[in-house]
Amino acid sequence: MALASPALFLVYFYTHSLRCGLEECRQLRWLSNNHTVRGLDTDIQWVLSLKVPTKQTCAIVGEGLLKQARLLVIDDDAAILAGITEYMRGEGHLVVQASNLESAYKALENAMPDLIFVDYQLPDGDALTFLATLKHMHASVPCIVLTGHGTIDLAVRAIKEGAEQFITKPVQFAVLGSYVRAGLENQKNKRKQLARSLHTARYDKNPFQGTSAAIRQLEQEIHRFLETERPLLIQGETGTGKGVLAEWVHKKGPRAEEAFVDVNCAGLSKELLESELFGHEKGAFTGASVSKQGLVEAAHRGILFLDEIGEMDLLVQPKLLKVLENNRFRRLGEVRERSADIQVIAATNRNLMQAVREMKFREDLYFRISTFHIRIPPLRERTEDILTLANTILRNLASDLAQDQKELTAGAQTALKAYSWPGNIRELRNVLERVALTGDTHLIQTDDLALPQRSSVASNPAFQPGLTLEDMERQYIRSVLREEHGKVTQAAARLGIPRSTLYQKIKTYGIPIDVESSEV
Repeated sequence: MALASPALFLVYFYTHSLRCGLEECRQLRWLSNNHTVRGLDTDIQWVLSLKVPTKQTCAIVGEGLLKQARLLVIDDDAAILAGITEYMRGEGHLVVQASNLESAYKALENAMPDLIFVDYQLPDGDALTFLATLKHMHASVPCIVLTGHGTIDLAVRAIKEGAEQFITKPVQFAVLGSYVRAGLENQKNKRKQLARSLHTARYDKNPFQGTSAAIRQLEQEIHRFLETERPLLIQGETGTGKGVLAEWVHKKGPRAEEAFVDVNCAGLSKELLESELFGHEKGAFTGASVSKQGLVEAAHRGILFLDEIGEMDLLVQPKLLKVLENNRFRRLGEVRERSADIQVIAATNRNLMQAVREMKFREDLYFRISTFHIRIPPLRERTEDILTLANTILRNLASDLAQDQKELTAGAQTALKAYSWPGNIRELRNVLERVALTGDTHLIQTDDLALPQRSSVASNPAFQPGLTLEDMERQYIRSVLREEHGKVTQAAARLGIPRSTLYQKIKTYGIPIDVESSEV
């Protein structure tokens, strides 16, 4: 089977890469426009002689193809220009020639090279002038300066201007080849490092954005927990960022290098949840055709994050309790016990102590997972942080959508701070994402937000028609106490009254205080 061009080889190579599972093969699409690849005929015929290329054969040929680079060679000496070009093309690289700075700048406008050779002295300028311009056009491209009259002072000036190397002529082409390989490898490492730093900057979510007292207290509490490796219970309303905080704890804690396994307890039935958590043996139930490892095993030495643990079926809870107490469990359909060293982080938007009283959650499991428990405050309790969060979200959206960052007008800022945010940070993100996708202007106006016509007062059950002033006060105090999980000091601060006054009103109105977190 013969190939008319490397482009046809690309089609064959890419098709069979799907079977080989090689992501590298997908990076070869740019070859479809290149019909000058040299030195690959033997390798191509070898691969094509196989009915299905193996992962190893694809890797060998793919590695050779990916080494090809685009080089720009700038020199007014025709012999040197031809010699470097011929050698580098023989090495499998694409070479673009230029005999002066004017033609070099045109080449740079057409395509960015991977590496540049430039003679120091050219008819219309020198390498220092070129390097200064290169900084503005393609600052990341490595440049090697060649000269027939090298001095230490000249070399120092060239390196200061950004030259990768400064080489005195005459030079052996093999030496230049080694500099190309080193320069390209250096660039690859720089790109990897930049990609990692950008990924970290973009996706390293900070659960403590803002300056409010509530968020600073949360940060202090979680830092005290980090080194304990004890179970952690995160409580908070929907959308407050419980999952983000759990991931942050994993990344900053002693198990950062181990697995972080996320389980949504509300999204699985009792049977599925038990199988997912503990795994099963072949034949344990209808459809169990093979043995399966559970997520508890997958989280060994790492962290198991149980999101919405308040929704976990009562029949599954004792099995989880056993894992927490002695690190032992059984797969479904298995007799022998297995062990797993896991740290559990649980999250819920429910009042688990109330669920215990209603016999919807096991008391022993509750006390086991709440060795250390914290509460993430809702947005309405940290309104001073809303604009900080909003600007961070808008900045990330601009990056994702490749557009300029939109700005909030004064009216829009006021509207964001006045809204009650029942969906908290998740709702804030959804609102701003909708504006970023549909808005036609740089500025975000109040109407652009399209916030529902509701406020903290209107959405509170204490402020309903037909209630007496006494009823309204009773219900409002109960609502605040519930949100503060029975912490009278915090509730009094929110209500703007002394703690002793709040105690008196609690007694007068006969308001029960949740013993889960009560100070009484």
